[in-house]
Amino acid sequence: MEVVLSLVSLTATKVLQFSGLVDNGNVLKTKKMEEKALEVYDVIRSIRDPEKPNTLEELDVVTEKCVEVRELGEDEYLIIIKFSPTVPHCSLATLIGLCLQVKLQRCLPFKHKLEIYISEGTHSTEEDINKQINDKERVAAAMENPNLREIVEQCVTEPDD
Repeated sequence: MEVVLSLVSLTATKVLQFSGLVDNGNVLKTKKMEEKALEVYDVIRSIRDPEKPNTLEELDVVTEKCVEVRELGEDEYLIIIKFSPTVPHCSLATLIGLCLQVKLQRCLPFKHKLEIYISEGTHSTEEDINKQINDKERVAAAMENPNLREIVEQCVTEPDD
């Protein structure tokens, strides 16, 4: 279904371009942001769940649609990720957010600002968790804890690393 929607979207875009109704510069910029979003998704999709033997992608915690990229300046981007914990009372949602932070900070080859949120309505304490996972001091303090750091490393390390 996604392939069909992508083809329809691409066809509609081309028709609008050729008709002169759409500015080609905006189309190129949009395409570039979509490519960056896919690049980000490719980094996070393989993060493993802290409790289960599955990846976040397999559990639908992250999807292609949960990643948005906006251009902040020349070669600088704002990355917004909205993930959905498997249950509304997930006790490991903060840890999943920490894993997303760590993996993206390590793996993205371009300059970026990162905002990670729990999708609205998918967790009972989403506001508190959103504050925690976007607070640089809390993230740094969490990564100083050897037990927590070991769990994060297990989640973000690729199987063939």
